Amino acid sequence: MDNDWYVDDRCTDCDVARQLAPGLIDRVGRRSEVVRQPRDAAEDRAVHAAAFACPTRSVRPASGRLDPALDPFPLALDAAVSLCGHNSRQTAGANSYLVRRPAGTLVLVDTPRWSEVLAAKYAALGTVTDVLLTHRDHAAHGRQYADHFGARLWIHEGDLDAAPDADRVLRGTERVEIGPGLVAHPLPGHTRGSVLYVADERYCFSGDSFYWSRTTGDVEVAESVTWYSIEELAASLARTAGQLRFEWLLPGHGDRKHLPADRMAERLRGLAARTRRLTPRPVDFTAMRW
Repeated sequence: MDNDWYVDDRCTDCDVARQLAPGLIDRVGRRSEVVRQPRDAAEDRAVHAAAFACPTRSVRPASGRLDPALDPFPLALDAAVSLCGHNSRQTAGANSYLVRRPAGTLVLVDTPRWSEVLAAKYAALGTVTDVLLTHRDHAAHGRQYADHFGARLWIHEGDLDAAPDADRVLRGTERVEIGPGLVAHPLPGHTRGSVLYVADERYCFSGDSFYWSRTTGDVEVAESVTWYSIEELAASLARTAGQLRFEWLLPGHGDRKHLPADRMAERLRGLAARTRRLTPRPVDFTAMRW
């Protein structure tokens, strides 16, 4: 195992490393720090995952460069969904996901940093038919991945200027079935064109609309980083929360969570009620309740 891991001064406090190596990497002030060195093989794998996901490559072993053979991504969360890792600075370090469909094809929800090596790795796992963008902040590499796979690129009309050459454009606020068991729910609020995607009533890819907060132990909206309208987000949640059924919350920013569907639905109802009471506030990244 590598010893003496550290986080360098390029850290942007995006929380990605802390999600993957809890107890080893934590928030100190307004950045991540290694608070304890790995003690066994499982912990060593966790800190390697944090290092390969970090968008600034700030998680470093003192021994030198990362060994590509130890890259764990795509990292299976369960049999159908893998976390892509290799988060991109151009998407503010957002998480992205590779999703296997019942027919054996794959869809990519948001994207990691662009790399032909990564794209080839995903293509080797199956035919990628669609690249689903949750909103404008995560659109940077969508066209490159879609072109590489020969896949369709999806975005909502509200954020179309971020991907004007998208192949499929979602419109309005009504739910749209974009494939068997795969439903898009437009959710304006974080941005005008924010969308969440639900697969098989099991997986919810929420973009930046809501996430699991380790601080509060609950589902939260990023009220301090809402680019469009917190009132619109409240209206979107009031309209949509009752339609949603899923077990896995898989956001772009913030932590993931797996709960029974009934308990997740209860959390969403609570979130919708809390969000109705929120008022606009200036954007403040430092106020995020990770």
